[in-house]
Amino acid sequence: MRRTALIALAAALLAVVLFWSTRPQPIAVALQEVTPGRVEATLTNTRAGSIEACLHTKLSPIMGGRIDYLGVKEGDTVKKGQLLLKLWNDDQQANTALAEAQVVVAAKRTDEVCIAAANAEREARRQAELRARGFVSSSAEENARTDAEVRHAACHTARADVAQAEARLKATRTEQGRVALYAPFDGIVAKIVGELGEYSTPSPPGVMTPPAIELFDASCLYVTAPMDEVDAPKIAVGQTARISLDALPGQHFTGVVRRVAPYVLAVEKQARTVDVELDFADPAALGRLLVGYSTDVEIILESRDNVLRIPTAAIREGGRVLVYDAASGTLAERTIRTGLANWEYSEVLEGLSAGERIATAQEKDGIKAGARVRPAEEPAK
Repeated sequence: MRRTALIALAAALLAVVLFWSTRPQPIAVALQEVTPGRVEATLTNTRAGSIEACLHTKLSPIMGGRIDYLGVKEGDTVKKGQLLLKLWNDDQQANTALAEAQVVVAAKRTDEVCIAAANAEREARRQAELRARGFVSSSAEENARTDAEVRHAACHTARADVAQAEARLKATRTEQGRVALYAPFDGIVAKIVGELGEYSTPSPPGVMTPPAIELFDASCLYVTAPMDEVDAPKIAVGQTARISLDALPGQHFTGVVRRVAPYVLAVEKQARTVDVELDFADPAALGRLLVGYSTDVEIILESRDNVLRIPTAAIREGGRVLVYDAASGTLAERTIRTGLANWEYSEVLEGLSAGERIATAQEKDGIKAGARVRPAEEPAK
């Protein structure tokens, strides 16, 4: 009997060893403690937005011609009124010189005619005095008066000729403005199409001709972002937003909605969107941002502070979460009720208490109710 008992005991010990050596090991799972914090209801853009300049223009000469002067290059900083580009216009300059000469001639002719008119007026007065004394006939007086009036009329005509010549000169100078481009504001030259000596053509609306010079003012920036048409009714001017840039990971800027487009864009093969423009709340804190940077925008519809929250990704279908039971080392499924939520956090109204821990890794095999798990940060035993 003793021998039988020893054999039975050895078998039992072997079974226990085999059980413990072959039993499933607890699954390492990432856990998140339920804690108070801030939760926001937000809307995000459907596609990447971009940083735009408040002043941005594409300039082209009104008429075509050969580039005779190109005073800037891409990246140059220019001042308002600075000459950027001019086409060949020797013919216009010749017409201007001719018009200037005509103004001078007309002015000289006016001096001549008006001096003669003044002399004729004095002669008419003398003839009137002589007629009053009976020294000349009335016809002589009338002839002198008529001559004075004719010369006065000629003086007025000569002055009108001067005004006409000056108007012609102004027209020729205006014509020269058709071949020159001046900076309409202080800014930076973004792009130039054409080189010295090449032919430049105007770019009227509807014609796919690139502008000669593209200019923007980087001292004033704003953000434009496309938002889904479904979200458009929830967006209003004055709402606060959070702006992030791919070029500056980890940094966020506060923005304010300044405009919501009154129409929906229907771009082929893309979702229908509404363009939203946002100003930076603190332009002085921007540093050096480049026009054209891609941006992501989160418009804050509502926010609540110091509420229980959990990662949104931890919530399963039907509002269920997996709660970690430290005593048994298992997961238990629990249904919760949520409030405000965004892609990062959700507010917990019912079903969880502060300090409890929930599983956040949903994609791992075996993560389900009743599974034996261990916190991922703890070593396996």
